Formats: sequence, structure tokens, C-alpha cells
Amino acid sequence: MASDIVANSVKHYWGYQYRLAKEVLVPYLAKRGVFKNGNRVAEIGCAEAGVLMAFAEAGAKDVLGTDIEKARLDAGMAIAEDLHIPLTLSTHNVLFDDLQPAWEKAFDLVILRDVIEHLDDTRLALANIQRLLKPGGFLFVEFPPYNSPFGGHQHLLRNTLGRLPYTHLLPKPLFTKMTASGWHSVDIEEVRRLSKIRLMPKSFKAAAHAAGYAICHEQYYLLRPVFKMKFGLPTVPLTPLKWLPGVKELLSLEANYILQSTTS
Repeated sequence: MASDIVANSVKHYWGYQYRLAKEVLVPYLAKRGVFKNGNRVAEIGCAEAGVLMAFAEAGAKDVLGTDIEKARLDAGMAIAEDLHIPLTLSTHNVLFDDLQPAWEKAFDLVILRDVIEHLDDTRLALANIQRLLKPGGFLFVEFPPYNSPFGGHQHLLRNTLGRLPYTHLLPKPLFTKMTASGWHSVDIEEVRRLSKIRLMPKSFKAAAHAAGYAICHEQYYLLRPVFKMKFGLPTVPLTPLKWLPGVKELLSLEANYILQSTTS
């Protein structure tokens, strides 16, 4: 049973999560002194936990992954057991669920990949995550800015307009018509919900400061590192051009940030 789950997950999701962490995130965060051997690491929205398993292999201890989808956590646990990688996976909603006492101020590094743009209250989510961090601990966040080519996640609709960049920025009557022809009601609802959240670099950084973080580093990409794992595409950074008007907002398929907790 576990081997079947592993094979399917490696093919579709777990494999690129693991490779992204092993080839990109672990060296990137280690180089900046954010991740060290022996650190306690958690990931919010970890899915099958491929990212966390790469960190565990790199020396992370007491690894924790949370997600709202139990089926994905179950698949991740089956993989971890097959690979003999120790970690804890738990269903948890970062906005609404209480923290377990053992998680309070317990982690050196928390990872939040492609999650924050889906959360209705950015500041509250960041404040709740800060409760997981040791004093001076780090939070790594990445997300696609809403005004970027596919920042509205319109590709989830799997219709003609949803396959095109920037169509989520159409005037409201056209946007409503585009989303009405999506394949699944849950995806239609999510695309419409994201159009209300509209997370952007400026609003994210304001929420981070309000939640008590210092922004240590920010980086922007035209082509995301994960595209190498998914599509074989090269990584193309935009950070040197971030000062140009509209670059971060309109061209970055990924914005990522290293935040440090400033609370004691």
C-alpha cells in the first residue's frame, strides 16, 4: 500500500517538492545562515512533505508539517515511513486552530510555500506563525503576487481564458464570465476568493511588519525555481530589476522573503 502511494506521489507531487528543497531551498537558506544542521524546522501547508524530508536529510531535527488536507498528510507519512525519515505530520488550520503547547516557540525555521496568498488574513496568519518561532527564528515565505501573469490561479479553471496570462485582471463582468465556465466548483470558488485577497509584495511586507517581523531578504523571479522540477525550465531572477516600476507586481511569478521574528 505504502509503495503504491509513494510511486504516485513521487510522479506527481512529492518528487518535485523534495527536489526543490534539496536542490534549491536547503542550499539557499543555508548560505544565508537561516538553516543550520540541528535546527528544528516546520512547514505550514506541507502537502506530501517532500520539502520537509529534504530538510530532515540535511540535518533538521524534530521536523513538523501541517496541512488542512489529511489525505495528503497520510500520503506523506507513508513515504516518510518507507524512507525511514522521522517527522510529525498534523492537520491544522493556521488561521483558526489553536497551537499545540509543544509547538510554541519551538522552531528555528518555518516554511510557508504557496500558502499565504490563499489565507484571508495575512497579518493574522503571520502573527500565528510567529508563535511557532524561537526568539530570532526565521520564516521563509514564497507566493505569486496577485497581479503577476497567473497570480489569480486562473489556470485552475482549465478553460480557454484560464490558460492565458493576466486574464484574472479582466473587468469584473468578464472575470465573472470566465470563472463561471471552470471545470470544478471548488476551483471556481478559490479563483474568485483570491480576487478578493489580492496579495501583493507591498501588502505582504506591511503585514509582516505589523506582525512583528524584520524583512531580512526579498527575491523575485520571472521563472520560478520550481519550474525546473515541473517543466525543465531555467530559473530567471528579477531581483536586480525590482526597483523598476511594476516589475515585482506584474512580472514576478514568485516573490519570496526571509523574515526574522523580533519578539522575545
